[in-house]
Amino acid sequence: MPTYLFWGEDEFSLQKAVDKLRQMVLDPDWGQFNFDKILDTGGEATISALNQAMTPPFGAGGRLVWLADTQLCQQCPEALLTELERTLPAIAPTSTLVLSARQKPDKRLKSTKLLEKQAQIQEFSPISPWKTEELTKQAAQVSQTLGVKLTPAALELLVEAVGNNTRQLWMELEKLQLFAKNNPKPLDEAVVSLLVNATTQTSLQLAAAIRSGNPSRALQILAQLIERNEPALKIVATLVGQFRTWTLVKLLAASGEKDEQIAAIAEVGNPKRLYFLRKEVNSLGSEQLLATLPRLLALELSLKQGGDPLATLEIGLIDLCSLFSGIKSQQALPRCR
Repeated sequence: MPTYLFWGEDEFSLQKAVDKLRQMVLDPDWGQFNFDKILDTGGEATISALNQAMTPPFGAGGRLVWLADTQLCQQCPEALLTELERTLPAIAPTSTLVLSARQKPDKRLKSTKLLEKQAQIQEFSPISPWKTEELTKQAAQVSQTLGVKLTPAALELLVEAVGNNTRQLWMELEKLQLFAKNNPKPLDEAVVSLLVNATTQTSLQLAAAIRSGNPSRALQILAQLIERNEPALKIVATLVGQFRTWTLVKLLAASGEKDEQIAAIAEVGNPKRLYFLRKEVNSLGSEQLLATLPRLLALELSLKQGGDPLATLEIGLIDLCSLFSGIKSQQALPRCR
């Protein structure tokens, strides 16, 4: 099938997929003549991409046309839909058309339904930072692709350092690849700690600082996250996910649910991880954990209403830490009702 629809906010992984297609489709000697990247700025750009896809390749190899940032799966005028219906089934096997978009396709649209029939669709959304099992699996796959052998402890440390940043994951593993050249032994955590920026703080470490009621530590981690240009709403989303997991584990365990049921409801991919989650919430009260969720929602709302990211987060974190330290916050965000 010569047509692909790639969508999602993980631009680095999406670019990697396009690069892989370029290597498969294009002849190295004729690549500059047979590759076109067209930014979708309207109907004319889409028509141009379709016309290019219908053009036979020059010389050896095939042709690759990439229509980037397309809105075809969000809105598609009737004239463009007609052109898609006419062109997509007629694209020759020697040409490959890639459509990419950040937003999830609207399945109600005729254009999306057409692409579901005529294209291979692949999602490129970042893994949620709190889904450590999936992040570990992703890191293991990339390390295998690059031929980098890591011990389990080293892999865990790498995931802790890079989180869900796929670009940094590849960069750090490429660095480790150079170090491990001609070395058959797996790299251990000492090497990863030395070469990888393992001191990089993550939003999950921020959640742990809040849970321990340590506002100074939480503010220190926040400062490092902001310095790395971590989006404020992304930080809050991670905190929501982590405290939701902790709250569910605490409540379900207290009600006598079995581990398999707790894992399913709390969306914990590996039931064995429940042992560590139970330890993390063992000293916490259910009321404390439940009280975090409306505070986090209020924090998210304040940010969406235009609040200064750093000041809003600092006030919100002090308020959250007060739940677990026993110190009443002097300045708290309004509660969501």
